[in-house]
Amino acid sequence: MIVDPISDMLTRIRNANALKRESVSLPSSKMLVQIAKIMKKEGYLLDVHEEEEKGNKKTLTLLLKYGPNGERVITDLKRISKPGLRVTCGVEDLPRVPGYGIAIVSTSKGILTDAECRKAGVGGEVLCYVY
Repeated sequence: MIVDPISDMLTRIRNANALKRESVSLPSSKMLVQIAKIMKKEGYLLDVHEEEEKGNKKTLTLLLKYGPNGERVITDLKRISKPGLRVTCGVEDLPRVPGYGIAIVSTSKGILTDAECRKAGVGGEVLCYVY
C-alpha cells in the first residue's frame, strides 16, 4: 500500500527522467490523472494514458518529453504539501516557482496551476512544483 501516491508519482517520474526512459507506469487515481493532465497541458509530458487491468485496477502511463537533442524538459519535481505537513495558501500567498516552473494546487475548483489559481481568485493546498 502506498501511503503518499503523489510522492510516489513524482519519484517515478524523476527516476525515469534520470534514466531517459520513454515512459513510466504507475497505479492510477483521479488526482494523479489530473496532475498528469496539467503537466501535459503545460508541456512537461508528451501524453497521458489510463489503461484498465484485470479487476478494477487502472494503470496510468506517462510518456516523458525530451528536447530535440535529448535534453530533459523536466529538470526537477518537488513535493510541497505532505501527509505529515499540509501546506495551504490563500490566493495572495501563492508561490511563484523560479524560472519557467509551475506549482500544482488542489483547490475547491479542482486541481489547477498557480497561474490559473490567481486568475480564478482561489487558494488551496500546494501539492508540488514542476520545473
